[in-house]
Parts: sequence; C-alpha cells; structure tokens
Amino acid sequence: MNSAAPPPDTRLTAPGRALAPFRFPAFRAIWTANLVSNFGAMIQSVGAAWLMTDLTTSHQLVALVQASTTIPVMLLAVFAGAIADNYDRRLVMLAAQAVMLAVSATLAVLTMLDRIGPLSLLVCTLAVGCGTALNGPAWQASVRMQVGAADLPQAISLNTIAFNLARSVGPALGGLLISLTGPEVGFTVNTFSYLALIIVLLRWRPEQPPRQRQPMLASIMTGLRFCAGSDPVRRVLTRGLVFGFGAAGIQGLLPLLVRHQLQGGEVQYGLALGAFGIGSIVTALWIAPARRRWGSEAVVTGASLAFAVAIVPLALTQSLGVALICLLVAGGGWVAILTTLNVAMQLRSPEAILGRCMAIYQAVAFGGMAIGAYTLGLVADLTGTSTAILGAAGLIAGSLPLLRRFAPMPAREEGRVVA
Repeated sequence: MNSAAPPPDTRLTAPGRALAPFRFPAFRAIWTANLVSNFGAMIQSVGAAWLMTDLTTSHQLVALVQASTTIPVMLLAVFAGAIADNYDRRLVMLAAQAVMLAVSATLAVLTMLDRIGPLSLLVCTLAVGCGTALNGPAWQASVRMQVGAADLPQAISLNTIAFNLARSVGPALGGLLISLTGPEVGFTVNTFSYLALIIVLLRWRPEQPPRQRQPMLASIMTGLRFCAGSDPVRRVLTRGLVFGFGAAGIQGLLPLLVRHQLQGGEVQYGLALGAFGIGSIVTALWIAPARRRWGSEAVVTGASLAFAVAIVPLALTQSLGVALICLLVAGGGWVAILTTLNVAMQLRSPEAILGRCMAIYQAVAFGGMAIGAYTLGLVADLTGTSTAILGAAGLIAGSLPLLRRFAPMPAREEGRVVA
C-alpha cells in the first residue's frame, strides 16, 4: 500500500481542503481501519466504566477507570517516543495493537467467567493504556508518511473525526449492547476490532528515512532538550497540561452523574457520550479554517470558555436533554483545543525527533488528564459530583488570563519547522 500516488483532485479533496488527505490510499485505508478500532475501544470503555459502578460504590475507583488508560501515557510516553524514532514506526504500531488485542481478550474471558473484580478490571484497563502509550507517538509521527505536508493539519483533524465519530455512536451502541448482553460481549467486540487495523498495517509499506539509532537514555534526552529549549513548544505543553488537568475528570465522573443525578442507565450513559462525540465531529470539520482566520490563541481561548460554561449547567441539571446539550458544546470545545495543540506540536517538531516530541506532548497532556481525573474523583468523594465539576469549570475559566499572559499559543509562523 503506497501513499505516493493520489488520484486527480476533486473540489472536496483538493490540497488544503478538509477532505484532502483522502486523496492518499494509505491514509484512506488506515483511517477506515482506525475508525473500526475506535468503535471497539469506545464500546469497551463504556463497558469498563459501567462495570466498575456495579463492582464498587467508590467515586475514586470509577474515575480511575478513565485515569488508568491515561496514566501509562504519562509514565511511558517518552520511552515510546524514543522507540518510535529509533525503530520502524509501522512495526511499533503493530506490536502495540497486538498487546491491546491480547489484553482485551483476557478482559472478556475474565468477565465471562465472573472472575473480574475492581482491581483486575483496573489492571486490564491499565494494560490497554500501556498499549496506547506505545502506539501513540508512532501513530502521531506516521501521519506525515501518509499525506503531504500541506495536508497535515487536515489529516490530524480527520483522525480526530474518526475518534469522535466512534465516540458519538460507539457509546450509545455500547450502552445498548451491554444492557442487552452484558459487558463481556462489548469486550469481545473490541478484541475483534483490532484485527482491521492490524491487517492494514501489515499491508502498508511506507518509504521511511533511515533511522539513526541512539541509546534509549540519550534519545530521550535529545527530545527533552529540544522541547525544553523551544519557547513555542513549552507554551503548547503548558496549555495542554492545564486544560487536561481541568477537563479530563468530567468524562471520568460522567457514569456517576448519569446513574445518580440523571437517574439513567447504560443507554443514557451511551447517549451522553454520544452527544459529546457529535459536538467533537462538528467542530473538527471547521476548526482548521477557524485557526487560519482567527489564530490558535483565539480558538483555544474561545473553546476553553465554551467548555467551562457548558459544564456548569451539566453539574446542576437533572434533565437528560439539558445534559446532552451541555455535552454537545463541551465536546466541541474539547476537540477544538486538543486538535489545535496537536497541530501546533506537529508543525514545530523536526522529523528526526518527531516521535519523541509527540510523546512528550502526550505525556504532559495525558498526565494532566490522569492527575485531573484522580483529583476530581477525590473531590467528588469529599464534596459531591456537582461541586467537583463546578470546581473544574472554575479552574479552566480562571486560568485563562494567566495562560494568555505567560503561555500564549505560538503565532502562525513562530517556531515552525514544517512548511
């Protein structure tokens, strides 16, 4: 499978347009397979979070289901980034997919045998998080091998759409599937969903520059020195850390909010996550033109305010309809911020250390999410879910003046290494 010979342009797929990356066969195939895999991951996520509410009443343990998939990214990402830059990125992704397939199969079997408990559930979700940590830097760095540099921002947005398309439908489907059959079926579906991406990656043969391997520690230090020495990159990392800390716990506490505040079940939980995903998809389609027109700082600031404002009524309402509207807006803010930060990092990271730079970004952003999810769960145990969510809204909105002053998003050409 080769991405070097795209078919003739059409109006929608002309270079620079939102769908331009679909001109490349490799991108089309990987995007489609990744969409299938994301559907499975969303179904498993719903099943794991809901299963934990059956296994325990602890707010912290429920929130840790979300955190357990992001903690490994925080702890292992810099090692995964060095691996992605020192070895064939395609093979690294294949290894990661194989690990996640094996863990999901184990989780399905344990649940079928009724041998699952809070600790074993967290161990499995943590192991899936390790696979995600290994896959992430290689995946992010491989986008340049699938499309041309001019279409890189659009490719990142389309990958975000694939994730959020699965988020919009997968949770509702997962909630329905789990309510009819049980979480073990959802875990089984996810196990098989990895096969599509594994097959596509086995067929893909991209042209890659020769790797100049370094010892692991030296390789990591090279990436860290670049990120620490680049002022634009440092500011992007700061924005990712703060937003991740404030926003991640919302999804971690959503099962409890649906079960106790909205008096809902699995289907309502799936609809809630679906609304979040729909907001993300709609936003991802127009976020690239918005960045070109108003700049990254305006987009990140506006999206942060929208997210903070949306979760205030979410914390207080007992109406599913109101909650869905709030989550629709919050999903749009979420994807606008994270997509803008991702593009900013990609455009300011040299190819030779791209995997390490993206790994450091993921470690910082996901680390903020993991710590934030745990912290918000702890606050919810002490003060209640509504108070915790209101505190998160206050943190996101209240931090903006300081961030705009001391960590503004880079200007359009500031620090760019990709034309």
